[in-house]
Amino acid sequence: MGHRPPEISTRPTRLWAHALSLALLLCAPTHSPAADGTGTHAAKPGAAKKMHPAKPRSKVRSDADPDIVTYGRRADVMQFATEVAARQGLDVEAVQATLAQSRFVPDVVKFIMPPPTGTAKNWAAYRARFIEPRRVRAGVEFWRVNETWLARAEQRYGVPPEIVVGIVGVETLYGRHMGSFRVIDALATLSFDFPRERKDRSAFFRDELEQLLVLGQREGSDPLALKGSYAGALGMPQFMPSSVNKYALDFDGDGHIDLHGSAADVIGSVAHYLAEFGWQRGLPTHFEVTPPSDPGERALLLAPDIVPSFTAQVFVEHGAVFGARAPDLAASDAGTADDGKGAAHDVGLLALVELQNGDAAPSHVAGTANFYVITRYNWSSYYALAVIDLGTAVKGAR
Repeated sequence: MGHRPPEISTRPTRLWAHALSLALLLCAPTHSPAADGTGTHAAKPGAAKKMHPAKPRSKVRSDADPDIVTYGRRADVMQFATEVAARQGLDVEAVQATLAQSRFVPDVVKFIMPPPTGTAKNWAAYRARFIEPRRVRAGVEFWRVNETWLARAEQRYGVPPEIVVGIVGVETLYGRHMGSFRVIDALATLSFDFPRERKDRSAFFRDELEQLLVLGQREGSDPLALKGSYAGALGMPQFMPSSVNKYALDFDGDGHIDLHGSAADVIGSVAHYLAEFGWQRGLPTHFEVTPPSDPGERALLLAPDIVPSFTAQVFVEHGAVFGARAPDLAASDAGTADDGKGAAHDVGLLALVELQNGDAAPSHVAGTANFYVITRYNWSSYYALAVIDLGTAVKGAR
């Protein structure tokens, strides 16, 4: 999550798209590793399991650390460097020298693997990982210190502070866990030795590796020095390099984009990202809903997955029941809702979102277009609702 804007469709969310410790990845399906610096909104996370990781086809050891396997002058890596230099107008010798120092990291291969087949999804366990006292307290402090920047981002992009605060809190606990992998190593490993045991996403990671080199040239930074997640995500918001290049902002106007140390740049960049993916000012993210009791009617509403596809009136006609805070069905076919500031807002189309709870009954919400936008940051409904709930908890604790 490098993201290209997805087309609205009824197909399932992509498997490669920013969020948990490995234990929780066994419980809930996020479509991208992100939380606590363990991943990104760009590649599907996975739990460790027994496997035989891919090995580099050549082993060139670093003079500085004989235990590290570097890619050295491996033919395919050098060919990639030549092609990148030609496409991006970079010095080919410099690119080759940089990539020659990238390292194969077995843990990256291990962590990118999906959880074992049959692992139960559990929204309650996933939620409990993020909506807990320490994270809420940290969120309150982050909001207090950065209130001006949060208000400025809302004014410019329409994204409420609680959504930005929720994302930064879920991703990295407000910068406390931004990842300890060299980003170039993570991306090189997934570019040139992607595990054969899962669907090949090496092309995606090669694109991100190229964007990392572009980022280094643009910012005058050393690609070998950047640290991040095992999937190559950077900074407090865990942006992939392509997302940094496309959506990150110098929000504090100091002439430099800093997603590691500048909360202002982080806040502006997250809000900008969501706005670029279609965030609608004043639109709620979701409504509480009880799905139809009839299995056929429920299946019909669940068929488009998280893509908003039905009006609120259609929900009701098929047997769904909204909670106390519900769209006004009398206002229009689609319905309207109070935006929290006394103004009505057309809610547009909705999606019936189902979240599994292990052996217990699943949870459901009616997600709006803004709920869908949050899933473009990390391609998971579990992630989106955790962000919303954490932001709400922090706002309440203030």
